[in-house]
Amino acid sequence: MRVISGDLKGRVIKGFNIIGTRPTMDRVKESLFAIIQNKILNSTVLDLFSGSGNLGIEAISNGAKLCYFNDINKDCIKIIKENITNFNIGNKAVVLNKDWLQCLNYLNASGTKLDIVFLDPPYKMECLNEVIEKIIKDNLMNDDGIIVCEVSHDYLQVPLGWTELKNKKYGDKEVVIYKKK
Repeated sequence: MRVISGDLKGRVIKGFNIIGTRPTMDRVKESLFAIIQNKILNSTVLDLFSGSGNLGIEAISNGAKLCYFNDINKDCIKIIKENITNFNIGNKAVVLNKDWLQCLNYLNASGTKLDIVFLDPPYKMECLNEVIEKIIKDNLMNDDGIIVCEVSHDYLQVPLGWTELKNKKYGDKEVVIYKKK
């Protein structure tokens, strides 16, 4: 697994083999970042189900000013911290070890506003609709923010007041991007 673009292009990201994770394939990541490229510069990002930190690291490599990396798995947190140290991006990273609800409550309590949210939970969780509802209810997104979801099947509901910016299938995976109307 490598960083595919930006300042860190070509660098190896550790953690492709963490039990319970499913890293985003390079071709999916490349296509995804081509779609959202104009939203990344100086953005505040949340990689909610971080795994290895793959998506958040890619965002920082492409100019995000800050990324919150969150995962409940302590093995993932260890790898994320190693990757952040190896890439010398600690000044642009906040690592949280919480479940998704605790993380969103923490961000809400701290007054954080997000430009990009990556949602790539373990497929068996099927919590994306609930997560998106919480993000919207707590008004965590800036007006021009986007929510990027990776799912294994189509069970997402377009959030009220939002629209589907992009929906693309990659084999058994689907990437759906929402933005406010």
